[in-house]
Amino acid sequence: MNSSPDPLAASIEAIIFDVDGVMTDGGLYYGPDGEWKRFDVQDGHAVVMARKAGIRLAFLTGRTSEAVTRRARELGIDILRDGVYDKGAVFGEITSELKVNPDEVCYVGDDVVDLPAMARAGFPVAVANAVPEVQAAAAWTTPRAGGRGAVRDVVERILKAKGLWLT
Repeated sequence: MNSSPDPLAASIEAIIFDVDGVMTDGGLYYGPDGEWKRFDVQDGHAVVMARKAGIRLAFLTGRTSEAVTRRARELGIDILRDGVYDKGAVFGEITSELKVNPDEVCYVGDDVVDLPAMARAGFPVAVANAVPEVQAAAAWTTPRAGGRGAVRDVVERILKAKGLWLT
């Protein structure tokens, strides 16, 4: 783990987010019309800020959900890959499609299924409520939990390191 993640953050051209436990609080809400998910509005605003700053964005999630598809569309996410278990392999597909070097990618995760993708990313990040193995593999751990401002923490750190915060 680096003493400061800013040199890694400054080189980022794309962010790949896990969804459940990163974009959401990890809870699954079931109702008569299917699955619901809670997304943080400040996290969403940060994603829009990243996109406006030229950062390319992807969701890489193990579950398939209409709520995630809708949220990805609303936020202007470049790539959504859902129903994925082998995140390391799909990480490579996404970086190729985005035309970025893995060293220029931040991957944000919370559970062991994220470890293969984190191992390939230039700036692997764990959310505050990530399992210990993910926190150990991360170059930085957010101060806030998934679905509770962690995404905002990541975007703010990257944009500040690049000198693009509030520009």
